[in-house]
Amino acid sequence: MKAARSLLILVLSALLAVVCDAVHAQATAAGNYPNHPIRILVSFTAGGGVDTLARAVAQHLTERLGQPVVVDNRPGANGSIALEAAAKAQPDGYTLVMAGQSNLVLLTASRKILPYDPLRDFASVGTLFVAPFYLVVHPSVPVRTVQEFVALARSQPGKINYGSIGVGSGHHLVMEMFATRAKVKLMHVPYKGSGPAMADLLSGHIQAMFEGAISTFPQIRTGKLRALASSGLQRTQAMPSLPTVAESGMPGFDMVAWFGLATQAAVPRQIVNRLNRETVDMLRSPATREKFAAYNFEPIPSTPEEMDQRVRSEIPTYTKVMREAGIEPE
Repeated sequence: MKAARSLLILVLSALLAVVCDAVHAQATAAGNYPNHPIRILVSFTAGGGVDTLARAVAQHLTERLGQPVVVDNRPGANGSIALEAAAKAQPDGYTLVMAGQSNLVLLTASRKILPYDPLRDFASVGTLFVAPFYLVVHPSVPVRTVQEFVALARSQPGKINYGSIGVGSGHHLVMEMFATRAKVKLMHVPYKGSGPAMADLLSGHIQAMFEGAISTFPQIRTGKLRALASSGLQRTQAMPSLPTVAESGMPGFDMVAWFGLATQAAVPRQIVNRLNRETVDMLRSPATREKFAAYNFEPIPSTPEEMDQRVRSEIPTYTKVMREAGIEPE
């Protein structure tokens, strides 16, 4: 009995030593962070709005952390390639990922199997920006308000075609939310990207679409498209005279794309907090707001916990939207 007790004490002492060594190693790593370059994985191609946003974050962190922060574009599979690579990286704070509604929430709701768990595998650093969608129609559509669009759709069930960048995308779901609230039937035409969808909208092959500011604003200004409303709760700074969907007969209607920064779940909390402080400082800068006003990105600094909560609350919300729209997980 005495021998067994002694053996148990030795085993527990050894385990305690291992734990203490691991804690010490993590604390040392966090204290020396960063001491070599950091990369930010981005699930979009170079040159777009999200890529531009990521490069601005990378430049700011380079200046504040004293180490190069580089953008690594990993497009494909609706964003899952970048998130899978991030999830499998060493949890040392040197691999970050641009994460958000599209790849943390919508993919989770639309896929039976993903190579990562959005809640278990990642540590949120914080949200960065939100961007509303704009409901736009081809000028041949004889409407100028949301109410008129709804009335037209009710008079022609299933005959108004709308585009999206794919089944289960934010562009698709915001229109499905709209159709459900308005009690109208529209015909969905999915495309492989914003470019071909916009080309068909501009040519009149489809009649309507919820799309972002970068693609729509130049066409709205030249009269090639007509804007009916924006999708957030508040009017946008870029088009303050344009009403929201919520103001146009659908109280509470709110869907905006959002983007944030994340890393691996096991990254030491001191590193996560450091990254959060630096990004929050950037987002609160007037220069940052001015820089991204052209993209219609609105900075929304947050704590890691607030970004976690956003993900947790949106997954069931958009899972329900998909099921109501008849979208089954693939």
